[in-house]
Amino acid sequence: MTQQAEPHVIGDDAPDAASAERCDRSERAPHGDGFGAAFCASMAALCAEAVIGGTAAVLVMLSREHDGIPGNIPLVLALALGVLLLTVLVSGFVTASVVMPALALARRFARARDRTAGPWWTVGAVPVVSAVTVAVFGAVAALGSLSLAPPLSYVLWWGALTVVLLPAALAGRVAARRVREGRAGSVARRVTRDGLLASLVVGALGAGAYGTGLVSVYEPPRLATSDFAGMWTDGRGGTVRLASDGNAVAHGLDNFVWDGTGKDRPTDCDGSGTWKPVRTEGAVRGVFLRIGTCDLTRDWTVIGTQKGPRIYHEIGKPGSGKRYVLTKVVRHRK
Repeated sequence: MTQQAEPHVIGDDAPDAASAERCDRSERAPHGDGFGAAFCASMAALCAEAVIGGTAAVLVMLSREHDGIPGNIPLVLALALGVLLLTVLVSGFVTASVVMPALALARRFARARDRTAGPWWTVGAVPVVSAVTVAVFGAVAALGSLSLAPPLSYVLWWGALTVVLLPAALAGRVAARRVREGRAGSVARRVTRDGLLASLVVGALGAGAYGTGLVSVYEPPRLATSDFAGMWTDGRGGTVRLASDGNAVAHGLDNFVWDGTGKDRPTDCDGSGTWKPVRTEGAVRGVFLRIGTCDLTRDWTVIGTQKGPRIYHEIGKPGSGKRYVLTKVVRHRK
């Protein structure tokens, strides 16, 4: 009895058992929904936006009026690290509360119309979620202050929030799609890398602008003692006249005194007194003003410009950012 050989395929037509098994496994292996990848990519995009925007803001602030560049390097580094950690926390909160709902809304819209959730669905969902977010926070702020903000401010907040969220939402969409399709590669890592490169480019451009003299770092005006003589006003009726002989006369000047409740309350100060320049490292940096009739004793710091000098002192606790500012009345020749 003869035994017939089984027919078989020769050469390239022969099936690869290992390849078939791998394909079968890949078809059966479930891919994740990409939530984690989308979350990380969105956080990375928001952090990158914050770093780029912060770098640009620092460069702009150097040319604007400020109190000077801090010389304590460890303090600056600690502050920068704290801001960076806060940025990561805020980006996580924004991703969870706004970006992920926007991605879910885009998928829901697409499924309701039996279509694939393309990028334009995400672009359309972000303004909707931004509007809801502004409405909720606006309502909470209105209840807290018992007053509504101007309508234009809500529109501006909605537009700004939409612009900030769009890159993060699009990055999250791409990351989730890659996971669902089983494609390797971290979108969050690439977004972080590109964001750092972009911030370095912005910093290099700013340094070049300042280094070439195209933009100058702000410096307080350099005033002589005689430049302080004249009338200074707070713009609300309060004035003080500084005479060239060192005498001063105040009318309606605000004198902020402790009211016992944790706040400084202004009281009108009228009367005469004296003033003298305050020098730091040989340069005049302000004036010392004393009005005895209302117990006003303050050091005022010079800010503004050479043509429009101003003096101020802080109100309340140190570092509060609140100032009482006087502007010199300059009489222009006709």
